[in-house]
Amino acid sequence: MVAEPRERHVTRALALEYASVGWNVIEGVIAVGAALSAGSVALLGFGIDSFVESASACILIWRLRAERTPLDEERIERIDRTAHRLVGVSFFLLAAYIALDAVWTLWRREEPRPSPIGIAVTVVSIGVMLWLAAAKRRAAAALGSRALEADSIQTSACWWLSLVTLGGIGLNAALGWWWADPVAALGMTHFLAREGTDAWRGDDGCASC
Repeated sequence: MVAEPRERHVTRALALEYASVGWNVIEGVIAVGAALSAGSVALLGFGIDSFVESASACILIWRLRAERTPLDEERIERIDRTAHRLVGVSFFLLAAYIALDAVWTLWRREEPRPSPIGIAVTVVSIGVMLWLAAAKRRAAAALGSRALEADSIQTSACWWLSLVTLGGIGLNAALGWWWADPVAALGMTHFLAREGTDAWRGDDGCASC
């Protein structure tokens, strides 16, 4: 079997990152709007996370577009390492925000109203993020890009966060358990911080995924 040209893999990876930016902007706008309407801090965190994911995708677009300019391999590798660390920083920022948001919500005993729109957008997000994460992993393997692999891990983290958010707002809507989503979100911070550390150090493994 003849291997596909590298340019085709780069084009495919770029398409995935552009799709990530587009979807996450739409998802973020809907989630933030629904959060403000329902008074849901957890849903607001989910929406802000969508914008963090968009920023991560923009970093990868920058890295991938470098392959289409006349740069030597050493220069591209330096860009790849920089992008990898920037993805790691975004993990740390996301983990810190979720931890503070969850603690503040529990402290103030905020009880959000049920949000059918929030439930719908998180259900759709679960399917989209699952597909994007798998597609990014395949693209990362084809290109040998650690930065793209780290971005696929962050997309997986957003998939988990979608599940957590859905569980929290779903339990609140069905049973009135207002505390369910901040408690679950707080448990996510260890996962996010660990993956941020892996991305910063340049670890290629993904045991947790």
